[in-house]
Amino acid sequence: MIRRNRRSGAGDEGDVNVTPLLDIVFIMLIFFIVTATFISEPGITVNRPDADTAEEQRLVSILVAINSNNEIWINRQEVPLEGVRSAVERLRRENPRGSAVVQSDGGAHSEYLVEVLDQIRAAGVDDVVAVSIRRS
Repeated sequence: MIRRNRRSGAGDEGDVNVTPLLDIVFIMLIFFIVTATFISEPGITVNRPDADTAEEQRLVSILVAINSNNEIWINRQEVPLEGVRSAVERLRRENPRGSAVVQSDGGAHSEYLVEVLDQIRAAGVDDVVAVSIRRS
């Protein structure tokens, strides 16, 4: 009487190899992290004026804010008017395809807005937008 061990062949058929699945998941995760566009905040809250022609902007890499005290903020740091160009040039090197958006408070002097726009254009950014809130 010969006894056969049925367990030896049955155990190999039930195993599932998940290693290729994990490889694909990690590759996809790396792909999404590398291709993601990160949004930087200016560092202050700005009360923007209302406008009838406001439009939504996409692919913004440089965000500049001017508050009611005429202080200029870029990347959560207060920047003097003379330092706007160098700060924008540094951010432009990080993402050369992005645009710039200037959020100006309704109580800020318009001369600061014009000067900041001139400094951004002098830094080589041609796509510059001053934003406001759309009227309801």
